[in-house]
Amino acid sequence: MTIDSAVDGGATRTRVLLAEDDVLLRQGLASLLEQSGFEVVGQTGDSVWILPLVRDLSPDLVVVDIRMPPTHSTEGLDAAREIRREFPATGILVLSAHAEVEHAMELLASGQRIGYLLKSRVTDVGDFIETMERILRGGSVMDPALVQELVDARRAGDPLAELSPREHEVLALMAEGRSNSGIARRLWVTEATVEKHVRHVFAKLRLPETSDDHRRVLAVVRYLDAH
Repeated sequence: MTIDSAVDGGATRTRVLLAEDDVLLRQGLASLLEQSGFEVVGQTGDSVWILPLVRDLSPDLVVVDIRMPPTHSTEGLDAAREIRREFPATGILVLSAHAEVEHAMELLASGQRIGYLLKSRVTDVGDFIETMERILRGGSVMDPALVQELVDARRAGDPLAELSPREHEVLALMAEGRSNSGIARRLWVTEATVEKHVRHVFAKLRLPETSDDHRRVLAVVRYLDAH
């Protein structure tokens, strides 16, 4: 366990706690985040320290591995659940070596400021930092590999069967946490076209008339629940 703090010319930086038992990965993440303007206030490779550090340091965001000592089963996931219960405003980014659908569904359903990312995605620095920023802005982010796995495994009788191929693409990008403008750039269409597809997705999934942000989360939860 290590605790650190930093001040950048009096400016307040986003405070991050790292919980990862792979020392090289943890140190690499700490260096990357510090270079990207974040403040790494604490690090631990032992799951028993996660909650005490969160309570003591009040980080804005916690990056946690799903599988940590002592049993390397779901210690990190269990800690994420408790963090969400005690500190609902704290962002959580869960790292995993593999796409685990059940865990991802549970995390996404827990609300906003949550992300699930494969460790292999950390090598793309830009995407990794963008993921953290989306979570801090209140978004929910799922790894594209997981989204693709769910698309490929779609079952007969899926409630999403009414969606067109393009609407499936839009929903998959929504599940990655992309905004309408971000989806438009990825698909090379106008933002107005994306807005139309999103409205169709909401209608076909029979989502209630609530805020668009909330309906985006509900749409992705429906998407995952169908698989």
